Amino acid sequence: MTTHPLLAELTLRARTEAHSRTSSACPCGASTLADRPDATVVRHADTVAKAHAPDTAPADLIPRLAAAAHLPGIFLPPLGESPVDLHGRLVTFWPYGEPVDPDNPDAAPWEAAATLLARLHRTPAPPGLSPMRGPVKAALAVARLLATTRQRHALPVLRAWRTLPAWARAETPMSDRTTLCHGDLHLGQLVRHPAPDGPWHLIDVDDLGVGEPAWDLARPAAWYACGLLSPDDWSRFLGAYRAAGGPAVPADGDPWPALDVAARALTVQTAARAIAKATEADRALGDVEQAVVDACDRMGSAPPQLAGGFAK
Repeated sequence: MTTHPLLAELTLRARTEAHSRTSSACPCGASTLADRPDATVVRHADTVAKAHAPDTAPADLIPRLAAAAHLPGIFLPPLGESPVDLHGRLVTFWPYGEPVDPDNPDAAPWEAAATLLARLHRTPAPPGLSPMRGPVKAALAVARLLATTRQRHALPVLRAWRTLPAWARAETPMSDRTTLCHGDLHLGQLVRHPAPDGPWHLIDVDDLGVGEPAWDLARPAAWYACGLLSPDDWSRFLGAYRAAGGPAVPADGDPWPALDVAARALTVQTAARAIAKATEADRALGDVEQAVVDACDRMGSAPPQLAGGFAK
């Protein structure tokens, strides 16, 4: 959890920013949307303030903010392109958007997510943008696992990690250095704006950059391969991406050769985080967590690029 001074002042900054954009009195209080070591997010009225991870560099964040500001209809635009410093953390401001309802999976906007990704991937990347951080985040998850536990059930995850090519482990550059990518796509990265029923937009620029577009499809692909996403939902997502001209997979035929490595990497990342969190909380793995660990076990012996998915 964040120390109290940062959270308190972030709340004040969110309220100040919200009031600066309206002349009417605001009857609502502030709410904390997230309070993690890598991000603290506070909402006041229609304004959101985000304190980014402590190691976020201005030279990386500012071009990402500028990119989001110039992608209308794809990314939710920031309220200004310059972060402010608050207790050594970079803070940015955003309009509030209505998130995906986690209690209504049937209404998950798979088509909207896929269409936004396809549009993002087809947009020329602005100059000065860093590589997208997907592989780096996967490597950080494995490093956290190694620092947290030496338990036996971590071994399948580590074996699966070692089967991945060097670029997917963030050990060498990605071969694609021109395609604009989100870097951490999941349903929590979509909001409706204006709330509550405006069009969907992508949020979270922390991992935005250039790289392999398959990475942005990898989380739903991994869920599908692990049996956690239904074939119908996967077909909706993949079909919408293809219909919108997304370049990460062929326009028809088997998409798996293009998705296999990234989907494996996201499965390892998810499993590593699950084991680390369970170990830190001194609890057993849940059913979904165990499913991704089991998929890693299968990945250790299955050859790459199997048609239909590594966990089928």
